[in-house]
Amino acid sequence: MIILSCNNINFSYGTDIILDNVSFRLQQGEKAGLVGVNGAGKSTLFKIITGQLKQDSGDVFISRDLRIGYLEQSSGLESDNTIWDEMLIPFLPLISAEKRLKQLETDMSGEKDETRLDSMMKEYDRLLERFSREGGYEYNSRIRGVLKGLGFDESQFCLRIKALSGGQKTRLALARLLLEEPDLLLLDEPTNHLDISAIEWLEDFLKNYRKSLIVISHDRYFLDTVTTKTIEIENSKCTTYEKNYSGYAEQKARDREIQQKHYEQQQREIARIEAFIEKQRQWNRERNIIAAESRQKALDRMEKIEAPDKLPESINFRLQSSRASGNDVLSVNSLSKSYPGRELFRDISFEVKKSERVFIVGPNGCGKSTLLKILAGKLRQDSGSFRYGHNIILGYYDQELEELDEKNTVLEEVWNGNDRLTHTQIRNVLAQFLFTGDDVYKSISVLSGGEKSRVALAKLMLSGANLLILDEPTNHLDINSREALEEALLSYDGTIIAVSHDRYFMRKLATRVIEMASGSIADYGGGYAFYLEHRRAAASDQAADRQKTVTASKLEHLESKEERARKRKLKKMLAECEGEINRTEARLAAISEEMSREDALSDHVLLAALHSEQTELERRLEELYRQWADLAEQCGEGD
Repeated sequence: MIILSCNNINFSYGTDIILDNVSFRLQQGEKAGLVGVNGAGKSTLFKIITGQLKQDSGDVFISRDLRIGYLEQSSGLESDNTIWDEMLIPFLPLISAEKRLKQLETDMSGEKDETRLDSMMKEYDRLLERFSREGGYEYNSRIRGVLKGLGFDESQFCLRIKALSGGQKTRLALARLLLEEPDLLLLDEPTNHLDISAIEWLEDFLKNYRKSLIVISHDRYFLDTVTTKTIEIENSKCTTYEKNYSGYAEQKARDREIQQKHYEQQQREIARIEAFIEKQRQWNRERNIIAAESRQKALDRMEKIEAPDKLPESINFRLQSSRASGNDVLSVNSLSKSYPGRELFRDISFEVKKSERVFIVGPNGCGKSTLLKILAGKLRQDSGSFRYGHNIILGYYDQELEELDEKNTVLEEVWNGNDRLTHTQIRNVLAQFLFTGDDVYKSISVLSGGEKSRVALAKLMLSGANLLILDEPTNHLDINSREALEEALLSYDGTIIAVSHDRYFMRKLATRVIEMASGSIADYGGGYAFYLEHRRAAASDQAADRQKTVTASKLEHLESKEERARKRKLKKMLAECEGEINRTEARLAAISEEMSREDALSDHVLLAALHSEQTELERRLEELYRQWADLAEQCGEGD
């Protein structure tokens, strides 16, 4: 069933065409990636779907009663609530039902009126069935699972949202959206502010999400794992591929190659026919003119093959050191760093050799960026030391881009420190990073995150460094720019120490992985795939150990849950028993009254029947009294 259809959507900002006849469909349960370079119009399309922007023309069809959840890029929750209270909001109807169930349990245990008791029991059964069906027994564990999966420790659940960082608020907005379970999720860069563990958790969650999804992301690994369909916006046009990102990239390259080949073949054929026509016209005889006109008609009827559209511009550069370093590049000895009330790492030691590409991984907050800042001379360690080898020229890329002077223009920022180069040479360098014309006179302060990243990379290229220290270099870059950076780093003749959450990037580049966790490091002398293999093996061993022994707390939880369910059942049985006792006693009283009437005293058949019923009811009443006493004792009401 089609739940979303965009038909010939057009949208412009002034004279700039952003979307040109964009059309695609999404089926129920489909998971699609929306890809394109920065500024292609992806977020604009999301805003049109959600009604925040109005298209110039075209139609958006949304299935009736479809609930859409939209996570905007870097949008965060703003609330005075605690984290836990805010996450409870999607479950308020269940919480209300839970309170009503408890009230009914209390009321039924003391209710003597048979009619009212019966009504309460019917309401209780209906409410309990709905409560269970809608996940009433699981919502607390669901909240904990989502919060922990997105990197929140249980000790943080009581924190006020207004006191959190921007990144934490964005993660909370994502958590709240996942708990609401809309029919269609629109996620704009959901992996921003997530470490690798949280990204992997989110991948697993979305893979198992039973509803529909469209996600904007530059994380190719994430797109490959989560999506089965790719919607590309390029040159304002839309093309749909029924494949994940890698499948789309391969098919697109293959289609362009085939189209280019067919275009070139047809152009050669057109040139041959035109040459023939020209030759026939030169001869200018009747039969030659007839032949030329015939070929011209055939040429006019020919269905022309268009050349493939020009690909969006991408950065294009090489990184090269200005001199070779020695074999021993860096030695780190017993390095430690703490902040008040918090230790980041203690006594870490490692060495880096020439031409290694070392990637440092670990959860957010473990000190990865701090370590790089210490190595780059931007922070001081508390203890320990580090030493660079012979002939080292250091180049540092800061993920916060604080090295850029906001007051400078793009031209000034890159020219400063490179004044040996001419104005024309600097302009040529900037053109490699897509700064042309008047763009070079833009102030750094007005640039987007992606543009600032390109300025920083331009400075890095001109530094001639033979050791690059890179902190999240792919942040803010679109996929084309990430691929250009990968190629530049793959051919780089120096040494790299990097922090990144981009697993596609790491898989392609890393020759060694250092994992930081719990204040120490583990060193894996292989690429990212080697690191993953060892991590999975360790996780498998831990899972096997957990399987052998169910923890006491787990058993206690299960027993407590079963005990609550047992008591609810016993109370219901006790109420039913009390109702039958009341009915039996009332009937016995009525029989006594009937047997004492004068007309009954002379009717031996009636008396015999009444006596027989009385005997049976008295026997049943004794049995009910024993049953009641047993149930009351089990419910703790024996006294």
